[in-house]
Amino acid sequence: MFLWKDGSKLEGEETEAITAPTAPVTENRQFGTKMTDSKYFTTTKKGEIFELKAELNSDKKEKKKEAVKKVIASMTVGKDVSALFPDVVNCMQTDNLELKKLVYLYLMNYAKSQPDMAIMAVNTFVKDCEDPNPLIRALAVRTMGCIRVDKITEYLCEPLRKCLKDEDPYVRKTAAVCVAKLHDINAQLVEDQGFLDTLKDLISDSNPMVVANAVAALSEIAESHPNSNLLDLNPQTINKLLTALNECTEWGQIFILDCLANYTPRDDRESQSICERVTPRLSHANSAVVLSAVKVLMKFMEMLPKDLDYYGTLLKKLAPPLVTLLSAEPELQYVALRNINLIVQRRPEILKHEMKVFFVKYNDPIYVKLEKLDIMIRLASQANIAQVLAELKEYATEVDVDFVRKAVRAIGRCAIKVEQSAERCVSTLLDLIQTKVNYVVQEAIVVIKDIFRKYPNKYESVIATLCENLDSLDEPEARAAMIWIVGEYAERIDNADELLESFLEGFHDESTQVQLQLLTAIVKLFLKKPTETQELVQQVLSLATQDSDNPDLRDRGYIYWRLLSTDPVAAKEVVLAEKPLISEETDLIEPTLLEELICHIGTLASVYHKPPSAFVEGSRGVQHKRLPGSAGSGESVESPDTGSAAGVSDAPPAVIPSQGDLLGDLLNLDLTPPTSGPPPAASSGMQMGAMDLLGGGLDSLLGGDLGGGAGMGAGFGAPPAVMPASFNAPVSGGLDDLFDLGGGVGMPMGAYNAPKALWLPAMKAKGLEISGTFARRAGVTQMEMTLTNKAMSVMTDFAIQFNRNSFGLAPAGPLQVLTPLSPNQSIEVALPLSTVGPVMKMEPLNNLQVAVKNNIDVFYFSCQYPISMLFVEDGKMERQVFLATWKDIPNDNESQFQIKDCHLSSDAASNKLQGSNIFTIAKRTVDGQDMLYQSMKLTNGIWVLAELRVQAGNPNYTISLKCRAAEVSQCVFQSYEAVLKN
Repeated sequence: MFLWKDGSKLEGEETEAITAPTAPVTENRQFGTKMTDSKYFTTTKKGEIFELKAELNSDKKEKKKEAVKKVIASMTVGKDVSALFPDVVNCMQTDNLELKKLVYLYLMNYAKSQPDMAIMAVNTFVKDCEDPNPLIRALAVRTMGCIRVDKITEYLCEPLRKCLKDEDPYVRKTAAVCVAKLHDINAQLVEDQGFLDTLKDLISDSNPMVVANAVAALSEIAESHPNSNLLDLNPQTINKLLTALNECTEWGQIFILDCLANYTPRDDRESQSICERVTPRLSHANSAVVLSAVKVLMKFMEMLPKDLDYYGTLLKKLAPPLVTLLSAEPELQYVALRNINLIVQRRPEILKHEMKVFFVKYNDPIYVKLEKLDIMIRLASQANIAQVLAELKEYATEVDVDFVRKAVRAIGRCAIKVEQSAERCVSTLLDLIQTKVNYVVQEAIVVIKDIFRKYPNKYESVIATLCENLDSLDEPEARAAMIWIVGEYAERIDNADELLESFLEGFHDESTQVQLQLLTAIVKLFLKKPTETQELVQQVLSLATQDSDNPDLRDRGYIYWRLLSTDPVAAKEVVLAEKPLISEETDLIEPTLLEELICHIGTLASVYHKPPSAFVEGSRGVQHKRLPGSAGSGESVESPDTGSAAGVSDAPPAVIPSQGDLLGDLLNLDLTPPTSGPPPAASSGMQMGAMDLLGGGLDSLLGGDLGGGAGMGAGFGAPPAVMPASFNAPVSGGLDDLFDLGGGVGMPMGAYNAPKALWLPAMKAKGLEISGTFARRAGVTQMEMTLTNKAMSVMTDFAIQFNRNSFGLAPAGPLQVLTPLSPNQSIEVALPLSTVGPVMKMEPLNNLQVAVKNNIDVFYFSCQYPISMLFVEDGKMERQVFLATWKDIPNDNESQFQIKDCHLSSDAASNKLQGSNIFTIAKRTVDGQDMLYQSMKLTNGIWVLAELRVQAGNPNYTISLKCRAAEVSQCVFQSYEAVLKN
């Protein structure tokens, strides 16, 4: 299985190495046989620990080995045998490789819980790293890397340095992986000891497996430090990797191919050269290698001119390996199909002649069938449409309901995609309707509605057949589709009013989708036949406005009523306007996301069809990748946000899972504006949900009496009072900010505010996209957002609420979206924040979980705010108080950090930091080094003291932070880094 390669490759390396191919076969076989012997797992003695202790201290080697095996067996089934730690460690002094492996296995498991005891084993590790047997040297260095105890890591450095330069390649390749493990435990130590440079040198090693492991280790480290440029790829390095590619193991090849995929060739000639050397990997037996090779080729093809002969040859070479993947077991087929789905969206020409391999087999699992169906539609063209339709018609008679539904929908999608086939598709759908199978009829009606949208005034002759099946419709989508058809073509249906009236009888039992469609259809009918349907339209408007609790339905009812009562001509222009034709493919992945997913072929991202940032949790920076054609020839493949703050505001937003306590927390929150801070005046009965977003109360919108709906606007309360000036501050301050005419606390010059980051992608919020940042303006912390509507419907009724967080951040007023947000429209919003909300410590400390509500749904996301937004303006401490406080705070609460690549003088740094309310108390110069003593105060009253050391000509600053709440220091350091580097 290749699916897990992006998460567990290094762990796979471990198992492979424990039973290394060069180990004596008899020993491995003996090891395997005895370890699986059930006798070690079946003891139930009570005094077992004491017996094992005695056996471990026995003089007989065989008895000792048996005892260690029993200990490992007990450990395997979950018994606590940590009490035997010193006795097991004593068994390390042995020449028996099998016994040594067992003891090392025990050590790896218990070292973390017994760190002081684990140090006893250090001398043996160091000694084993110089053993004449390369297997023992490798085993020792690997085990030391797996023992995640800080005290031991410093002892690991010297043995590791020797093993990285060992004469045996097996030891070197094991040591390379060990560097990545050590970096995970203590990154600073690895950098100080120069192991990263040694690792880079191993890329030039003569042994291909050493090269592969060095690449794997560097890639792993680079993932946690996206901006470090560890893998400095150049043509010479690429040449070495391609040479090693032919000779290393299959997983080694995957490491190297994944690394190649991160390289951007200089020109099309280099791109072609790399493609030629990677192409042979397409015929590899391991499907992971094949997909990694496809990823490299898909990326580098972007740089090849389409008129090049080699481009056509490469397209032909890509098809057979992809087809071969479909002969594997179903799980692998599914993964292959998900990747092929991406490939055909980017380059359908690769598989345009391979339609038959995607035809469904009777014994395919449902998940494979549905995926094949999707790809069939993507590959459908005028040349193969007859073949595809014949297949789809066959599928529509299957027994699996989900599959049949998708097959019927697929016929409709083919009609929309291939115009020449539309008539044949409609005819096929009519044949299916004649079968009278309920769910087939309903799906057919839904897709025929779309065909009417695509080809108006062409296939209306089938409406009579559709109307015959009106009574059998029980699914909301099908009922809504049929109502739309009746309303749209009311002038051609003699009894349209009777048909719609039949739906009206159970209006309150219908779903919202059907109610909205019915309201619109009856208004259309009224505009087409006003004299016959006046009562009907009065009835539906009354039901929608007076008897409905749904705000969407009520609002639409009011708008129609107002339009009809004041300007019927305008109503006709609005309601009966010519509709835009629906697009050919509505389910294509958005182009920039598709580019990123192509760069992740063969990983989980390509199966989920989501970028890694959507499902990878943790502190690692997720790299956003792009194809070179769209990035421009001079840019790197990575996302160009390397220059943004190395702080928190650019951390990828995690979309909050919609289950568990958090969801309960957010759903139970009252989405009315909090009472803290100066709230807007509102009438006593006013609730957020009923707020008039158009600004003047419903009476002013509807012009008083609604003609039959007397008092309809009553109970909605007065319009909200105007917000205080500070809350209405626009995002870009203008002259008031510049000259500080607002009268508040003046905004310091040069305050750094991070650029907006994407917090909520449209694909996760039904079309609502939110990007934003945090800023402190005129003494008020603000959340500045851009709301973009990427859906097809209007968005209204916005509200926002925060979950409990570390600093009690809460909205100081409602979310001011004063006009409905139309499709493809963006709006800038500045939300003032207070810090008197409920407090709960978050991980990380500056994490903020947000719920945003609109007329469509409630959406959740999390973002991280820079802690500098909470530094208040009165944070300058008196010198004497500073000195006393610094001495008073325990030394254990002092943290030291390095700020790298900063080229400011101490005065420039001081001025820049003051803009973010970080105040310099004093400055002194010692041995050419400027030392700035600074203070800042958080909104919750916590003081943070700092000593910043700036050496002329040295771009690396050292900062020491002291605070009674030590956990704040990491966030403060990130803010320092963000402010000074931007």
